[in-house]
Amino acid sequence: MPGNPEKPPWLRIRAPTDPRFAEIRALIGERGLNTVCTASRCPNMGECWSSGHATFMILGGTCTRHCRFCSVPSGEGEELDPDEGAKIADVVDEIGLRHVVITSVTRDDLDDGGAGHFASVVHDIRKRCKDVTVELLIPDLMGDEVDLDTIIDSHPDVIGHNLETVRRMHPDVRDPRSSYDLSLGVLRHLGEMDETILTKSSLMLGLGETEEEVLDTMGDLLESGVELLTLGQYIQPLGSGLMVQEYVHPYRFDRFREIGLEMGFRHVASGPFVRSSYRAGEALESL
Repeated sequence: MPGNPEKPPWLRIRAPTDPRFAEIRALIGERGLNTVCTASRCPNMGECWSSGHATFMILGGTCTRHCRFCSVPSGEGEELDPDEGAKIADVVDEIGLRHVVITSVTRDDLDDGGAGHFASVVHDIRKRCKDVTVELLIPDLMGDEVDLDTIIDSHPDVIGHNLETVRRMHPDVRDPRSSYDLSLGVLRHLGEMDETILTKSSLMLGLGETEEEVLDTMGDLLESGVELLTLGQYIQPLGSGLMVQEYVHPYRFDRFREIGLEMGFRHVASGPFVRSSYRAGEALESL
């Protein structure tokens, strides 16, 4: 199927000029930390970093899965840094964040998928930054409920797991070890085990899905207990053969947001530049 239409004017990004951006980039680099902002080439990096918001990526910079939509390198997992949580806590404190987002590569090579490391990072942040709210964006951990419970028991404020796309597109977009129903099961477990933790997921649009499929998927997420939803435009990463089929107009994103709120989601962020952690702290404060 042909793809990659010409980018429309609403997808033009301005280069960051705020000195705060350079300050945060230097601070993160000094600590040897990874951010999903740079790894995924997020279009909001300049805006977020300039406003003192960054999403940290733990468990190394190499993913053991290979999803066609993602620009994060895939291969063998790296050795874990036992001080990673303390380093992140130091940066969070120095930047002065009120809300911190922690995500990771997928580590199928680890016995617990990295669940214990996630919990340790949450503990380190809580210990150093007592007033900071913590949001996690986790891989599927192969659906292992013991490992999921390890993360739940660390008591973050939000746990997200991204479904990414509609059921029909899932086999073409995600690694074969991932599945639509597996992800829904993870989200359902997260919502059932601790009602005080908000559950979140995200969809990419522009891969060839129909509007009906998007609405059906939103219904599946809602039935699985998801409370917070983000929808954004898929942008083809360098080296990927997964082409953009459509650049979805902003008014359609607005419509999906309105429908999502009517369906019962507590918060919906929807727009061409929206990503999983886009203005995540503001979303939490709005509830």
